[in-house]
Amino acid sequence: MALSQFFMPSNNLLGAGALDEAVRQLGESGFRKALIVTDAALARMGLAQTLADKLTAKGIASTVFDGVQPNPTIGNVNAGLAMLHEAQCDLVISLGGGSAHDCAKGVALVASNGGAIADYEGLDKSAKPQLPLLAINTTAGTASEMTRFTIITDESRHVKMAIVDKHVTPFMSVNDPELMEGMPAGLTAATGMDALTHAVEAYVSTAASPITDACAVKAVALIARYLPVAVKEPHNKEAREQMAYAQFLAGMAFNNASLGYVHAMAHQLGGFYNLPHGVCNALLLPHVQAFNLQAAGGKLGEIGTLLQDNNPDLAGLDTIPAIKKLADIVGIPKSLEELGVKRDDFDTLAANALKDVCGLTNPVQAGHTEIVGIFEAAFGPR
Repeated sequence: MALSQFFMPSNNLLGAGALDEAVRQLGESGFRKALIVTDAALARMGLAQTLADKLTAKGIASTVFDGVQPNPTIGNVNAGLAMLHEAQCDLVISLGGGSAHDCAKGVALVASNGGAIADYEGLDKSAKPQLPLLAINTTAGTASEMTRFTIITDESRHVKMAIVDKHVTPFMSVNDPELMEGMPAGLTAATGMDALTHAVEAYVSTAASPITDACAVKAVALIARYLPVAVKEPHNKEAREQMAYAQFLAGMAFNNASLGYVHAMAHQLGGFYNLPHGVCNALLLPHVQAFNLQAAGGKLGEIGTLLQDNNPDLAGLDTIPAIKKLADIVGIPKSLEELGVKRDDFDTLAANALKDVCGLTNPVQAGHTEIVGIFEAAFGPR
């Protein structure tokens, strides 16, 4: 058996009341001042201030950086870093979904290692651990709150940099489903399909292990059953809690088995057109897996069985049609053309995708023409 290594935060709180328990534990940790990294929408909702008040009650001061964009940029990281230095924070807390977590990871990594965030593109480029980071999740999809992955957009190159580094793993993750109940249907659908993509890509990855397989299988089963419910009934507590577990399990899988061409290609769409990551994944997932059938047909067949067994609306469908049907059920857009993607850009997108570290563990290695072909397949209606 090949050597494997399993990464995840050392402390992970899941379930109702997780936020309050995390703050209680922080109060015993000796931290003095936190930079809360979030976005403007969550700040307007008052979640950042609520967190700040909870921290104050435990003797921890804080300052809020709410400039995170949906696809966080180098500029976002630099702005957050400047605020961290000015406030002399010794702790970073991310509050939000993948964008907030990724930006916070960038801030924390550069704070301790110096240089610029672009210096750390690729695999394990940093020399020492980031500033301590606690990640509080408000979506059920990206799993960035518990992974060693951070994705930052380079505005000058119009590409998403994939930074995979053991030193960006938060020391604590928080998944409190009570924070997820207000999530709108579109975001619930996109982040849920992101989680499905994590599970599927990890399951067929060349770096998969029995541990990551177990996590991926359970994640697929939970997503098939509970994602449509969470989209339709946003305040359904059981669906929200089970989706929190599902996305966390999918995160455990891909954090250690890595991903594949869905993510390598979706990163380019997000960087080039500033599109929602989960939607891009959902559109690309069936087409990449159709390409992967030649090498991973057995495992993909098992994915299809899981989808059928856990959602009666998918009964009788093979894997690829089942993935497409699930995307229809939760309201994902039907084509890249609908998102404003241009065929003329396929060559550039494909060239950049082949440089993305996520593609290294895809079960079949592709050439430029094949990647263009997958973009082409996703361009029209599914």
